[in-house]
Amino acid sequence: MINVSQPSLGFEELAAVQEVFASNWIGKGARVDAFEAAFAEHIGVGSENVATLNSCTEALFLSMQLLGIGPGDDVVLPTLSFVAQANAIAAHGARPVFCDVDPRTQNPTLDDVKAALTPRTKAVMVLHFGGLPGEVREIAEFCRARGIYLIEDSANSVASRVDGQACGTFGDIGAWSFDYAKMVVAVDGGMIYARDPALIERARRISFFGLEQESNSSQAERHANRWWDIEVGSFGRRTIMNDVHAAVGHVQLGKLPSFVAHRKLVTERYNALLADVPGVVTPPPPPPGHENSYYFYWIQLPVGLRDQVAKELYARSIYTTYRYTPLHQVKAYGSDVSLPKAEQAAECTLNLPIHQALTESDVDTVVTALREVMAAHVL
Repeated sequence: MINVSQPSLGFEELAAVQEVFASNWIGKGARVDAFEAAFAEHIGVGSENVATLNSCTEALFLSMQLLGIGPGDDVVLPTLSFVAQANAIAAHGARPVFCDVDPRTQNPTLDDVKAALTPRTKAVMVLHFGGLPGEVREIAEFCRARGIYLIEDSANSVASRVDGQACGTFGDIGAWSFDYAKMVVAVDGGMIYARDPALIERARRISFFGLEQESNSSQAERHANRWWDIEVGSFGRRTIMNDVHAAVGHVQLGKLPSFVAHRKLVTERYNALLADVPGVVTPPPPPPGHENSYYFYWIQLPVGLRDQVAKELYARSIYTTYRYTPLHQVKAYGSDVSLPKAEQAAECTLNLPIHQALTESDVDTVVTALREVMAAHVL
């Protein structure tokens, strides 16, 4: 099976894990600190602006708590988003308000966001679909002028930038994922960014039971007496990253430039080989100044054909998929809006395999199979 995504892990990651094992400390420690510092440098911020977590989902849930979003608040987000975004909003008693998207990029435009605003809108949440940045700079400037928080789910966009600025840093809070399917894999894990370092200090406390951080002097005094005593400043939980995951993530982060370069080559090969296939529309190129992570490679097909094409490709051992289900059509969120551009995109878009291990031969196999399947359905 040619997978739609898969990790690329090797001896360097195993060696890093072996070093952690040899240290006899596998909890949160020096490797977590090093990974946070390296990631902060990668996105161009200080270490005081980021903190590791056990998942990107936790970062999204935590963003609601940090920004005081709850009952009576609305949060605008694109309907083509991962379920974790809407769950984070709804779980805190706020209301997810879904907006439409550009049908080609599948990112919301500023006009899409504006159309979904309500008098109760407290925040906007965006996802950079497939690693392609949307109008994030324009949306960020609008939100800041209106006093509306902006949260960026950057799970798709670990290497994406606009005019040199990393996606995830335009808003008040950014979140990244390092699970098995992402470009930087830490076995599992996430990272949260906050423009205000005070929010990161609070995030660190909440993610470790709400325990108060101590100064060096108070630590020395306690270790000389009762070092086991604790002080709880908030009712937190345990959602920290450990040194094993951080060690793997740190190695992977060092490989990210080569991963992006390979995915770009895969994208360019797909674009060239699919340019003349009837009925197939390739992804839009990024605008000037926009750097893509190449996390997804998506094509768009005539309406009514996508599902059949996916089935026939699967029968040929080629796994494809579509991300994401339009959330305004998920009953749990209680939305009754009509979002025609997103609905159109969701009916005709298909994600083809793209990952670091994909070879030219794999791409050729996918393209040949797609050509044959399309020839049987499109005149």
